[in-house]
Parts: sequence; C-alpha cells; structure tokens
Amino acid sequence: MPISLNTVSIRPIQPSDNVALAKIIRNTLEEFGANHKGTVYYEESTDHLYELFRHPSSAYWVAETEGFIVGGAGLYPTKGIPHDTIELVKMYLIPAARGIGLGKTLIEKCIAYAKEKGYKHLYLESMPELKRAISVYEKFGFEYLEKQFDTEHTGCRVWMIRSL
Repeated sequence: MPISLNTVSIRPIQPSDNVALAKIIRNTLEEFGANHKGTVYYEESTDHLYELFRHPSSAYWVAETEGFIVGGAGLYPTKGIPHDTIELVKMYLIPAARGIGLGKTLIEKCIAYAKEKGYKHLYLESMPELKRAISVYEKFGFEYLEKQFDTEHTGCRVWMIRSL
C-alpha cells in the first residue's frame, strides 16, 4: 500500500489502537533483529499503550491513513531520568510509512509538546540495529551519551539526548 504524507493523519492514542500498535512495535523489532530481552518487545505495557499513556505529562500520537494505523510515537516521563527531561518512546512505523517524512513529523510533534510542557531535554534509548532511526535522531540534534540513565531497558545500548 503506497502511503503519502498528505494522506496521513496524526491523532492521540485511543483504546482501540492497542493491538495494532503492539503488532507494529514487535514486527519492527523482529524485522531488524532487535527483539532482545530487556526491550519493549517483551514488556507487558506494549500491549496496553493506551493505558500506559494515561500517565500525567505523557502523550502518544498515532499515525493513520484511510483508517489503517501505520505507526506512532510518544513521550513519557520515565522513572530514572532527570525531572527536566522526558523520553521519546515507542516510535515505530510500518515499512510503507518510512522514508516519506512521517518520522520527522512525529518527532517535531514530540519536540513541540515537550517544549510546551516545559521540559529542557529529550532523551531516547535505542539499539544499534535501528541504524536508520538513529541517523534521523542525529539529524534532529540528538547527541550520544556514554551511559544510560537509570531506566529499566537493559536491552538498549544506544542512549541519546537533545536540548530543547
């Protein structure tokens, strides 16, 4: 299914999105061989994103076209990171939605929300297998950290931060 950025709408997450988003996340991690222990692949919360993102200060946006969910991205005030920092989380797109500028659009939305909420930094954790995503983060000014904050994602080996 060819997807154009012009046909994609972005909206807040709804309870009915849980199954589709969990499938996109797990399929993407499998696709890149990044379905490691200690990642969202194995987290129970991956099946309940709507409920997870009811947390104050969090937000999750779903990208869809013609009623079909093609990905999403969110922000979460993860335990173990500084109080002035919010984490960019669970940003995944189906293959047909990559390379059309949708990832850029979602990141821009997350940055704007984080600034609006008064955060000073945007943090993320990733894996070397997700090279394309990491190169997008670099273009947005994310810089590498030598070690991660005290989060529970032991399977992530790439840690980045960006000032807002």
